[in-house]
Amino acid sequence: MTRSAIITAILLAAIGAAGCGGGRDGQAEEAAPTQDLSHLSGAIKADGSSTVGPLTTLAAERFRAQAPDVRITVGVSGTGGGFEKFCNGETDLQNASRPIKDEEAAICRANGVDYVEFRVATDALTVVVNTSNAWADCLTVDQLKAIWEPGSDIDSWSGVPGGDYPDVALELAGPGTDSGTFDYFTDEIVGEEGASRTDYQASEDDNVVVEAVAGQEGGLGYFGFSYYDQNTDRLKAVAIDGGEGCVEPSIATAQSGEYQPLARPLFLYAKTASFANEHVHEFVSFYLTRAVELAEDALYVPLTAEEQEKALADFDAAGP
Repeated sequence: MTRSAIITAILLAAIGAAGCGGGRDGQAEEAAPTQDLSHLSGAIKADGSSTVGPLTTLAAERFRAQAPDVRITVGVSGTGGGFEKFCNGETDLQNASRPIKDEEAAICRANGVDYVEFRVATDALTVVVNTSNAWADCLTVDQLKAIWEPGSDIDSWSGVPGGDYPDVALELAGPGTDSGTFDYFTDEIVGEEGASRTDYQASEDDNVVVEAVAGQEGGLGYFGFSYYDQNTDRLKAVAIDGGEGCVEPSIATAQSGEYQPLARPLFLYAKTASFANEHVHEFVSFYLTRAVELAEDALYVPLTAEEQEKALADFDAAGP
């Protein structure tokens, strides 16, 4: 059986497992057969997005259970900070919550760093408020823009246009400028990538944003869906009205395309020189063939069947 046929068989098994008792109400069943990877050894360095980091960490933990002599480190310096390291040749893998920018790709080329891009999951970028917030169940894109655009001086919920909100201090928290989440949010909400007010609590660590919003009655922040899903007892998700009515963030609405404009793809980039090493190649293979179950278990929006087929086809085309 060819490698393509083997990968297709594993994909069908993964999709079947995801539809038979897997998911958030119960752990997804093991989708791919156990391989003998015990002969592998070496080190793998990954960095980048704090959104994708936990997903890659879970993949690394499960891979090392079969390949204990492979050392995998996963940093979370943000998508932008990670691409800086990746394009300087410092890392093997890059976690990204947005595609590589033209200027980053140019630096990679200048430094002789070739790479392969793989989509590994989908995210429903989530706007959250404090659980005591009883007045904001849905916000429009225009309202979010008014709050977050450069020069905005809205410092109370009563100042948010288009709503009858109380005079409660608006305490903002969100990703820092090295974050792909920051890039995506500002592009889709404000209308220009990187355009944002600066008087908010910024951090590349999404857990800091969780604590900031959970600790302030008027708190409002944004980050990847998985961080909300892990803190539903401490935070309230806000539905988003992108022009077609209020839609709540969820796996179903992100996969269906209803959750707009904040549903986005998540990526793993592999440096070609590192990808040629057996232990790196096998890790990426392990990651992609188990992408559905990994996403479900790590509280991400899993790829659709078609999206995973493309990821595996990209792997098959790029692999040695």
